[in-house]
Amino acid sequence: MATGRSTMFKEPAEIRTYKGQDRALRAGRLGTAGLLLSVLAASGPLMVVAGVMPTAFGVMGIVGLPLLFVILGIVLALFSIGYAEMSRHVHNAGAFYAYIARGLGPTAGAGAALVALAAYSAMQVGLFGILGFEVSGLFATYLGIDLVWWVPALVAVAATGALGWLKIDLNAKVLGVLLVIEVALVVAFDVAAIAQPASAGLSLHAFDPEALTGAGLGTALCFCIAAFVGFEQSPVYAEETSKPHIVVSRVMFLAVGFVALFFAFSAWALTVATGPADVVRSSAEAGPGLLFQLTEARLGSTFTDVLHVLFVTGMFAAMLSFHNVVSRYAFAMGREGLLPAAFGRTNAGTGAPATGSLLQTVIATVVVLVFAVTDDKPVGDPTAPILHLFTWMGSVGALGVTVLMAAASFAVIAFFVRRGTAVAQVWRLVASGIAGLALLAIVVYTVKDFGVLVGAEQGSALVWLLPGIIGAAVVGGLVYGEVLRRRRPEVHARIGLGNEAFRLDQAAETDPGH
Repeated sequence: MATGRSTMFKEPAEIRTYKGQDRALRAGRLGTAGLLLSVLAASGPLMVVAGVMPTAFGVMGIVGLPLLFVILGIVLALFSIGYAEMSRHVHNAGAFYAYIARGLGPTAGAGAALVALAAYSAMQVGLFGILGFEVSGLFATYLGIDLVWWVPALVAVAATGALGWLKIDLNAKVLGVLLVIEVALVVAFDVAAIAQPASAGLSLHAFDPEALTGAGLGTALCFCIAAFVGFEQSPVYAEETSKPHIVVSRVMFLAVGFVALFFAFSAWALTVATGPADVVRSSAEAGPGLLFQLTEARLGSTFTDVLHVLFVTGMFAAMLSFHNVVSRYAFAMGREGLLPAAFGRTNAGTGAPATGSLLQTVIATVVVLVFAVTDDKPVGDPTAPILHLFTWMGSVGALGVTVLMAAASFAVIAFFVRRGTAVAQVWRLVASGIAGLALLAIVVYTVKDFGVLVGAEQGSALVWLLPGIIGAAVVGGLVYGEVLRRRRPEVHARIGLGNEAFRLDQAAETDPGH
């Protein structure tokens, strides 16, 4: 007599329709180096040093930014302890939502799936505007050509979409080359800043806990969390790595450690170059131009010109990294029935999640075109609405990822408790609990100060509308999950299982009494 499990995991009709299609990502495409470069590219080292850091210094008045990176590095390392352990047991391109589904239940997993799509899509789409604006500026400065921002933005959308259809190991090579050059240039600036410090010398004041005081601390936390985004993507590629139970966790810790130390050191180098007492004023006056001003004074105009170009390529690398992640989330959701089954298919030639990649390309194209139609500012106008897209969508994305990390921390605890291995994993569960509480606190501070984060005026609808995007995704996903539980229990039961559900299907087909 058949057990309930074979009935529970019976494939829905629309999934069975594509039985002959490849529903698995190509295994063995990535090793430690390829995966590390892919996830680090999302952090955009040059973009963070040139864009995020001056904003955190100048707008939020936090001199202790280097110490903040160290503190967040510790929190995210604690998060990674449980997250990495779970990655040994669950290999699914749905990562966050798969882990949350396995720990907190399929309905919670459905909510997390929509949050992940919203958050990572927002972060990618937000980059197209700033990239277009920067490329437009380069054309005006070096070629004397007035190029509207949406032309290079659409070219970037097309290039990202094309690469998204290709083999992930080729993507990793592209990302790797761009990342290594970025890091080398930032290190060159760091060394030059230390060699030629401001009048205060090699001051360590930025690492003094008192330097963390300021009304913008809550918003600075969210900005800095955004700088770390990427390390948590390692499990997304688990199905495409050679030894996922080893490589994924290794890359996660390497990425957290590198980002924390690299950005803490670079933020300190900025305070050394300007002087701790002047870093807030200098950042407020120069904004994203601060790094380029300091570099030109120390390393010359040619180096600074190269830095401007690499600033653009770094943004492109981050866009490609986010594109890859979103397309794999869509693939996992299609494979499990959360999205139409077409999303659960891969490109026959490259093994890439083609439909998910196409979806992300269409969304980005639509957003760019909408802003292009509504933008009536002249070329190069620093008040162009498209510049808001970067801040708004980046902040929404960072909030969404922080919510997912907090939920995943508690899902890890629930997962091992359910398996009856809580005692053996107790120290990992304690680390996950501490990280979860810290991340929840960051979420609360971020929502509370969201107006400061996006530069909205007091009373502006943006204060609740933008974080409301993540709130709507949570509620919508939970409602969707509950509807599936009631009306399509076979799909609901598959949420978070990935290939494991298919193995159970095959076992049920070959052994009806299984």
